[in-house]
Amino acid sequence: MNNDIEEVLFDQEQIHEAAVRLGQTITKDYAGRKPLVLSVLKGAYLWTADLVREIDLYVDLEFIKISSYHGGVTSSNEIQLVTDVQSDVAGRDVLIIEDIVDTGQSLRFLKDLLKDRGANSVQVATFLDKKGGRKIEIDADYVGFDVRNEFVVGYGLDYAGLYRNLPYVGILKKDIYS
Repeated sequence: MNNDIEEVLFDQEQIHEAAVRLGQTITKDYAGRKPLVLSVLKGAYLWTADLVREIDLYVDLEFIKISSYHGGVTSSNEIQLVTDVQSDVAGRDVLIIEDIVDTGQSLRFLKDLLKDRGANSVQVATFLDKKGGRKIEIDADYVGFDVRNEFVVGYGLDYAGLYRNLPYVGILKKDIYS
């Protein structure tokens, strides 16, 4: 797998430092509250595990799965709700944990869904923010790293279901997916 990577962007130490930094900020921002942490599967599972361990609060943890890439390297622009959240979000402070905010379409879908269901507040902690890929204006509240507009894998992010288990984030060589 390592031979398929053109460049490593963020290593394990940098990722840990980002989780600590955001965990401390989230702890302060949510002081006195018990947020519902909503991890977006499958990509955010590693980031969620690392980030919630750095949040010094009581949290409820739920998972939701949506799909927009459908195995490709670009968004299909069609968002599908694959696995819904099990908890009632009405009146709750929801913290969505995302692997990457790219086009913004998936994030807009999730935020609208949760607001329509009566969430008190909806904020987003994303591992990676790819502003160069935006199709709609939307921002994350907490960002681990800004990333350039390249196809990245590792640390939960995949190509065709592979590379999620890399302990770092890297740019996938174009000849792998073209």
